[in-house]
Formats: sequence, structure tokens, C-alpha cells
Amino acid sequence: MKAQANQVNPSPARFTDKRPVLSVVMIELLLLVAMFVAGAYATIQELSYTAPVLIAFIPISIVLIACLTWKKSWGRYGFRPLSTIPARNWMYYLPLALALLIVALNGFRSFTLKEAMFFVFFTLMVGFVEETVYRGLILHILLRHKSVTAAVLTSSLLFSVTHVLNMLSGQSAEDTLVQLVYALLTGAALALLIVKNHNIIPLIIYHFIHNLIQFLGQDGRGVSVWDYVILIILLLHCLWLVFSLKKNPAVPGVSGSTKEMA
Repeated sequence: MKAQANQVNPSPARFTDKRPVLSVVMIELLLLVAMFVAGAYATIQELSYTAPVLIAFIPISIVLIACLTWKKSWGRYGFRPLSTIPARNWMYYLPLALALLIVALNGFRSFTLKEAMFFVFFTLMVGFVEETVYRGLILHILLRHKSVTAAVLTSSLLFSVTHVLNMLSGQSAEDTLVQLVYALLTGAALALLIVKNHNIIPLIIYHFIHNLIQFLGQDGRGVSVWDYVILIILLLHCLWLVFSLKKNPAVPGVSGSTKEMA
């Protein structure tokens, strides 16, 4: 009698597992192309300065929500209850709170309720998209196949490179350089935090509040000494997190990765 084959075929490897680097490059290029096309359209149509982000990020938000829901992968990318963060690990968010306080001390301009509501929606969307892409998708893909150091540095560099688009707004070279370093250190700190606590929610909240304060803050302010103070805070924050992870190098909970800091 012929034997029956009851073996279950293994599920095919995902493209992100077979080509992790290519996957990350494609995600970054798609985001840059979306921003470039949206920016070109907004310039031709003489739309407001927020239009390019709205045009690019609204469909990206919809796609991200649909894909995460369809694949039931919200938890995989860090969307977990805040209660999953150990009580003692909340101290690692204190430098971010200090940075927000310094940004807020610059003061606020006058604005209407309608304008405030618009920027709440706008900055929340930006925080969701950028954190999901960089500290969710890209970091997750890299952590599965690379060291924590490589994953954090790569995701942070890509996050910083994306902000090169702000050079097109006519700001000074110093402003652009500070913004790039600011984005690099912010990206590194947030990436290290998700490696530490496996939760993207606090990062989205920080990103949202930070951008909201900036949009509702005083206009026309160039680089000040406080910007450099924040850069120092972020640098020390990164070093603190690296030291903490070196003391406890295993990172269970992030896609099953157990790679160590290099």
C-alpha cells in the first residue's frame, strides 16, 4: 500500500527574510519617491508647506494600517500595551521628556483652535508613519538578520537622510546640518529604546508631541544654543542606552532576535 505523505510544507520564506537589505532600500526609496513626487506636485500647484506631507503620508498611513491589520502584525512591530514596559525602564524616557521641555520653553505663537486641531492630526500622522517605517518595519527587518548595532545605525542614518529634503526649503546650511544630526541622534535614541522596551507607542507619542510643539512654536527661529543642548542630551541618552544594553545584551521580544550590541 502506497504511503501517504502527510508532511506539512513549510511556509515560504518572506521576501524581507531572503533579501533584508534590499527590502530596507526599497522601503526607503519608496518613501523618498513619494515625498519627492508630492513635493513637486505641491510646488507646481502652489500649495501650502504642509501639502507634500499630507499628499504622501495619508495614503502611506492607510496602507500601513491595512497591512498591519490584515497580517495581524501590530504586536510584531511594537504596538503593544504600555503595561508591557517594566516599571523601572520608564526612566529611560526621561531624557526625551527633558528635550521636549527645552523645545517648549522657546514659547508658542498665537493660533486658532482650527489650526491647532489640524496640526494635532498632521503631527500624529507624521509620528505614526515615520515611527512605523523606521522603528517598526526597517528596524524589525534588520534586527532579524543583523546585529543590534547595525540595525540601529542603519535605521537612524536612513531616518536622517530622509530629512535632507528639508534642504529644499531654503534654510541655511547650519540649520540643515543641525537638523540632520538632530534626526540622526533622535533616530538612534528611539531605535535603542524599542530594542530596550519592545514598544513603539511611547516613540510615536514623543514624535507627535515634539513636532506639535515645533509647529505651534515661535516662527523664524534659527539655530540657538538650546538646539546644541538638546543634541548633547540626545548623545548622552544614546550612550546611556548602549551601556544599559551592553550590561544586558540579549534582546528577546524583538522578532526573536538575540543578537548583541557589537
